[in-house]
This record gives sequence, structure tokens and C-alpha cells, in this order.
Amino acid sequence: MTFDLTPPSPALFAALAAALTPEERHMLLDHGEEAPFCGVFLHEKRAGLYTCRLCGLPLFVSGAKFESGTGWPSFTAPFDETHLRGIRDTRYGMSRTEILCARCGAHQGHVFPDGPPPTGLRYCINSGSLDFTPQGEPLPDKLGRGAPEGLPWTD
Repeated sequence: MTFDLTPPSPALFAALAAALTPEERHMLLDHGEEAPFCGVFLHEKRAGLYTCRLCGLPLFVSGAKFESGTGWPSFTAPFDETHLRGIRDTRYGMSRTEILCARCGAHQGHVFPDGPPPTGLRYCINSGSLDFTPQGEPLPDKLGRGAPEGLPWTD
């Protein structure tokens, strides 16, 4: 299944950003972080798909979620590697890889090389950067491009 990775137009991006709460704006647009152990999706156990809160692009399948003990939702692999973009982040005196939505550029969190098998990666993501669609429900169509049918649910 292929998703359109074309960025939203500047006008649509502005409209989507205007609908965010101040806290969501801080996380998604200003590269902020939520406090550990506070995110709404930290203890989410239902099968489904996690999408970018700003543009709705699928980012993670619930089957890749695991309890890392870090205080943020953690995943071993993305829904599709092309849906995320990594950039070097040297803030706070450390070097790490920041994760952005490949379609809209919204900050999601960071990826670290200390996760469990099979990937050995830990995608540490802000709950406030995500939306959740339970398995069997249609994905939101935030960009007005038509939501794809027949998601490959793998949980």
C-alpha cells in the first residue's frame, strides 16, 4: 500500500497547525518533548495504527509497540521506513537522531540503537505527536486526498 508523501500546501499546513493545542504545537512544530510517563498512548494496548497528529500519515503499527520503561511510547520499527525522516539532533549536549514525519516534517521523537530484537531500535515517540486509529476503523483524511482502503493490519 502506497501513501502520498507530498507535503501539504502552505495554506493547508497553516490550517492544520492552527487546529493544534499550544502543547501539540510545541511538540510537533518546535521540536519539543512531553514529560515522561504522562502521554495518553503510553499504556495503549489496543490493536491499531499510530499516525502523525498533524497530517495523518501512518507511522507505527501497534504490534511494533513495546514497554521500554522510558516513559514514552516506544516502537521497534515504523509502519514504513519512507514515512519517517531522521536528522541529527545535538541539543542538550548529546548526539541523537530526531524523527520527523516524512510528509509534513512534524517532530515525533527520537530513535535509539538500544531496542529489542528484531531491529535493535527504539523509536521513542511523544504521545502528543500521534493520533491512534483502532484496527478496523478508517484512517483520518486530514489532507483531503482520500483515505486508503484495506490497511495491511499485521497485529
